[in-house]
Amino acid sequence: MVLNTQIELTPHSSPNVEITTFMLTLTSMKSCKTIFKCLLLFTLWFNHSYLAAQSKNKDKQLIIFDTDIGNDVDDVLALGMIHALQAREECQLLAVTITKDHPKAAAFTDAVNTFYGYGEIPIGVCNSGVTPEAGKFNILVDQVEAGQPLYPHEVKPRDAVTVLREALANAEDHSVAIAQVGFSTNLANLIKSPPDQISDLNGRELVEKKVSLLSIMAGAFQKIPDADGNLRDHREYNVVKDLKPAIFLADNWPTSIAWSGFEIGLALRYPHQSIEQDFDYNQHHPLKDAYYAYNPPPHDRPTWDLTSVLYAIRPERNYFDLSPSGKVSIDQNGVSHFDAHPEGKHRYLKLNDIQKVRTIETIVGLASQPPLATH
Repeated sequence: MVLNTQIELTPHSSPNVEITTFMLTLTSMKSCKTIFKCLLLFTLWFNHSYLAAQSKNKDKQLIIFDTDIGNDVDDVLALGMIHALQAREECQLLAVTITKDHPKAAAFTDAVNTFYGYGEIPIGVCNSGVTPEAGKFNILVDQVEAGQPLYPHEVKPRDAVTVLREALANAEDHSVAIAQVGFSTNLANLIKSPPDQISDLNGRELVEKKVSLLSIMAGAFQKIPDADGNLRDHREYNVVKDLKPAIFLADNWPTSIAWSGFEIGLALRYPHQSIEQDFDYNQHHPLKDAYYAYNPPPHDRPTWDLTSVLYAIRPERNYFDLSPSGKVSIDQNGVSHFDAHPEGKHRYLKLNDIQKVRTIETIVGLASQPPLATH
């Protein structure tokens, strides 16, 4: 028996997307098993084509990821989520800049980017002396199998401010969102930077012209229970570990800022079942391996950094509510304060119970999405 079937598929209704024609020829089929295999291959092809096509006409959100990767595993999950959204053509990752002052942080970042098919993304590093240890999972870049690196990487990191200035100078005005999920060193140094061969604008002017939003995981805007259950002002890690740049950034950053406080990620815990089961499509997966190296399941890790990435790329999807406009300041003890003002450029994220369920489901689906590089 010979079955010739021509199927026309239109993955997206936009007239700008060409109609994809899929020719399926099943020749001399002698078993249901053969038919099933062909249908399975067709299904995989269609799912990939639809995923790539459904967002073709949407504007990509340009994003820079500034991270202290290596100090907690949520940075790694957040980077994986960026790559998932990039595969869906919802964003374009311009650069990753690092505020953990150890060379393996850049190496592991490059390994993750390479795993997802984007090993060419520029990486910038700092010279701050803050958290100079390697970290529990960045050392995965040293692992080999059959004489080859388990996670290939060929990183050539450069100065973070240079990388930031280049990424911004080459972007359209008011087009770049920055997700800062570590310390404030790099962005504080950026707005202090003078004009140079990259741009005749100083750092503050360059940010004001090119950046649409800073989405930052820092501070706390609710009291947090201490070990005894007493509610206390929380001295959030990203702030207190690099306090002076955090204070400077809060007082001097010229664009809108959306603050994701400690309480937001604490309420959104990544289910350990996903780590144990959802990444097995690849024998070695950097997100799963990093999670196990940092603190193995069955614990559910808070998703602090993922929240800032999600808001930066999908700000209109109602995953979070927002405070009124105002101004965030950080005191000398590292405690964050918010003063409402109608002309303020700062707002902080809020979360209700309905949003919590939906946001966790979204985060898990994006972080565990297999690599589908689109270039």
